[in-house]
Amino acid sequence: MPPRWPRKPDRKDPDYRKIDDRMNFAVHVAIAATINSGLWFFHILKGTTWEWLPWVTLSWTGIVLVHLIYISAIANYTETPPKST
Repeated sequence: MPPRWPRKPDRKDPDYRKIDDRMNFAVHVAIAATINSGLWFFHILKGTTWEWLPWVTLSWTGIVLVHLIYISAIANYTETPPKST
């Protein structure tokens, strides 16, 4: 069952922005896990030597960790988001 939002969704609402960022993070993790596990599966299945594969996995893991740090420690979920000038 998909999550339901009790009021009209609005990016100005801090609770909505927070849940939206977390759902985007979950999608990012799911895509990374799917692609990386598929690459490793075919790497092991075919027995080929893909020297670049560990770097792809480590790079993507680093990007996911940066994304996690952003949504958990850096993102500003105040009542009104700061406007860029």
